[in-house]
Amino acid sequence: MKVLLYFENQDKIKTSGIGRALKHQINALTLAGVEYTLDPKDTYDIAHINTYFPKAKALVKKLKRKHIPVIVHGHSTIEDFRNSFRNWKLMSLWFNPNLLWFYKNADHIITPSAYSKELIDSYNLGTSVEFISNGIDPDLYAFKEEDLKAFKDFFKIKEGEKVIIGVGFPFNRKGIKDFFDVASKLPDVKFIWFGYLQRILTQPNVLKAIKNRPSNVLMPGYIDNKIIRGAYHYAECLFFPSYEETEGIVVLESLASNCVTLVRDIGVYKDWLTDGVNCYKAKDNEGFLEKIKYIMSHDNSSVKKEGMKLVEERTLKEVGLELKDAYERLLKEYSSKKSAK
Repeated sequence: MKVLLYFENQDKIKTSGIGRALKHQINALTLAGVEYTLDPKDTYDIAHINTYFPKAKALVKKLKRKHIPVIVHGHSTIEDFRNSFRNWKLMSLWFNPNLLWFYKNADHIITPSAYSKELIDSYNLGTSVEFISNGIDPDLYAFKEEDLKAFKDFFKIKEGEKVIIGVGFPFNRKGIKDFFDVASKLPDVKFIWFGYLQRILTQPNVLKAIKNRPSNVLMPGYIDNKIIRGAYHYAECLFFPSYEETEGIVVLESLASNCVTLVRDIGVYKDWLTDGVNCYKAKDNEGFLEKIKYIMSHDNSSVKKEGMKLVEERTLKEVGLELKDAYERLLKEYSSKKSAK
């Protein structure tokens, strides 16, 4: 069995969650002993499509004609496209029908959480959907003194200085303005938001908020992963006030780094993250502020430990085995249908 992993415009999406998913899928399949190719002109038995651009659509049509089974990865939903980019409402007139076309024309859909499976099922497209986590490499996020030093040197962190981090594109959906608002209430704490988006794609009210952000908020933009890994290990917590996610790779990164993780209490986390057990949750800025103050004044070792248990369930080795099983099931099902005709 050989699988095509298809990601259109790899250079443009490499800093996004979907971009990181490419690396995760490559590593997961390698660990599971599944042969793969990134070249659609190669030979393969099954195609795993991860992007929704025009070349991907043309490829899906071609694959259908050649009777090669197609899995489309449900990285995106109509719900998580909302309130992200500049002119998202206008863009959604193309994005939403286009996304649904891919999902409707897939032979199977894999999506990273039970929550996103529920959403895609609710579109009633007649395509089977299962969830398999994006996964995480615990070894990559294990503590390394060099990563911690790189972070502290880059930001000139003083002894005992408290830092809270956020990671993601500067979207309204990601809660960046809430991040700023909470930071303004804690002027003695350094808040750092890691993430970059081209100005032309950024919502005007976000640009205004960034320009007028509190003086204790740093925005280094796109930065070396070693520094971000060091930040996870130094920070009091990852503060991730996103309003909508399909899984949240940065949450897995934080948990794998043994970093306290504070998220908004939203649907995607309901079946695997538990407030006060393996993370902290809040519904609004008042709640976030209260939880951050608690985190900075209490021992969170048990929460970190429970968070690591979640990581162990979502290692790339486990994800690779689940993907392999999904591919084999689809190939068997596809073969049975062809034989029946």
